[in-house]
Amino acid sequence: MPHLLVDISHHGFGHVSQTSAVVNELTRLNSDLRVTVRTTAPLKFLQTRFECEFQYIPVALDFGMKMANAVDVQVAESAAAYRNFHNGWNQRVEYEAQTIRQLKPDFLFANVPYLSLAAARLAGIRAAAMCSLNWADIFQHYNSVDPSSQAIYQQMIESYNSAEYFLKVEPAMAMPALHNACSINAIARIGRNCRSIVVEKCALREGEKLVLIAMGGIEFYLPMHDWPSVPGVRWVVPQSWEIKRDDTIDLESLQLSFTDVLSSCDALITKPGYGTFTEAACAGIPVLYIKRGGWPEEPYLLAWLYQNVACLEVRRNELQAGLLEIPLKNLWNIPRLPKPEATGAVEAATLLNSNFL
Repeated sequence: MPHLLVDISHHGFGHVSQTSAVVNELTRLNSDLRVTVRTTAPLKFLQTRFECEFQYIPVALDFGMKMANAVDVQVAESAAAYRNFHNGWNQRVEYEAQTIRQLKPDFLFANVPYLSLAAARLAGIRAAAMCSLNWADIFQHYNSVDPSSQAIYQQMIESYNSAEYFLKVEPAMAMPALHNACSINAIARIGRNCRSIVVEKCALREGEKLVLIAMGGIEFYLPMHDWPSVPGVRWVVPQSWEIKRDDTIDLESLQLSFTDVLSSCDALITKPGYGTFTEAACAGIPVLYIKRGGWPEEPYLLAWLYQNVACLEVRRNELQAGLLEIPLKNLWNIPRLPKPEATGAVEAATLLNSNFL
């Protein structure tokens, strides 16, 4: 019974979305595959994405970047955290290698904790990485003017290059320092259009439009209590926001998967993030987004989005104030584009199956 160890960054939900799609395809190819997942992403969310049984080990193998919210990076705090993380780097790698040896996997699939890859190399376990970004280039982007950061960057990039493959999931950052990169197509979970169910649950009136607000897996609260109403629009919002208005409905009350709700709406409001962008585009759902500022992955995500679905930027202050009537009208006037294909999960599973199992 082959044993697959899966290590996932918990920096939003995009890493889980990418990885689970590939593991689901792998288990279709290998019904006896035993899967262990290590991440601090919530088990409840993992269970909505992984279609196979898996052992869950809640452990953080990286932290990505420290965030004030889903948009704002805490640059100084992140730099300090990386200095601490790499203090005694060799000892940290040795400890993690021993942990991997005890788990006895046949191979490691990482998205995209570089510590896991360095530890797997030391433990003699074959490994592959996959992501649309890597933390080495993210770190370098924010710390390039600090000479002391170069040693940390080198340890990070050497860890990534130690994997047999780094599968770059389109839309991906350039990642020129990776010597093992192999590009694959986009990955997206395709939802079902459950509009009739949603209409009934929401008591939606004829001609009324549904707009899903989903800011990703890191909290970004919007003060919707003070928003003006937009005629003919109903908002689908996270239950945790506790918004009680006649024109809102809690996402969780629909009792459908996120992708099914997304596929049943007329627009998505979000920030640049891999999972929400690709899933919206592949469902043909127009996207209204705010920018994340200096996030280095953002230009690649936006270039892909504009090629594949109707989309528009809204300013952050406009979103905070709920001034969305005109932006939404402009968004819905953009001609629809053909839905892109998301074949990356099958491509990745085929490659991993033929080379590792």
